[in-house]
Amino acid sequence: MDQPLISVVIPAYQHAASLPGCLESVFAQQNVRTEIIVVDDGSTDGTLEVLEPYKAKGVRVIHQENQGANPARNRGLAEATGEYVIVLDADIIMRPTMLCDFLAQLQAHPEASYAYGSFYFGWKHFHGVPFSAERLRCMNFVHTSALVRRADHPGFDPAIKRFQDWDVWLTMLERGKTGVLVPGTYFLARIDGKSRIGSSWLPSFVYRLPWKYVGWKPMRVAKYEAAREAIKQKHKL
Repeated sequence: MDQPLISVVIPAYQHAASLPGCLESVFAQQNVRTEIIVVDDGSTDGTLEVLEPYKAKGVRVIHQENQGANPARNRGLAEATGEYVIVLDADIIMRPTMLCDFLAQLQAHPEASYAYGSFYFGWKHFHGVPFSAERLRCMNFVHTSALVRRADHPGFDPAIKRFQDWDVWLTMLERGKTGVLVPGTYFLARIDGKSRIGSSWLPSFVYRLPWKYVGWKPMRVAKYEAAREAIKQKHKL
């Protein structure tokens, strides 16, 4: 029996330098069938030129005017045809067994809608924890790049500029959809100097620290707190 198709959606904006590494890690995936869709969100750094040779390898490249991360993600989701989908940040390097291990966990747990694992963000190791609806309502612990049953993916709210991943998992939770942890560390998110405060997967101890120990400036803290409050209000937490 053929393996089910996995759609790998990669939104990209000014990621000419990091895309080759990301794509090569997709090509290196073991024992899975994939379609690769890269959505270039109006890059001006030569991203399209970098992607040109990959078209011959089956990568589908979609170019659109700059609209932001969530519209780019949604464009890729709309074009996806696989039974499963992963929205992969362009700065990620996956372990070769990531997709097949995530797929196996979902097949073993038909009650779960998505699978996720531990990862590195630069030198920081973010340890995955078993799925808990109660914990998810308090803080995010699932990275955007989880493997999701495509029929269950709600898409990304264009109005949400930070905590986009948390918003997705909370929306799914409200629809009765849950996740499952895959033990192990599966990818590296490389740090390229761009702010990643919009991502909400922070270790739980950060939420209990005085902000001066986190090293964030007051304005950044204020934006972080405002974004977190917007998610809480949207989902009535």
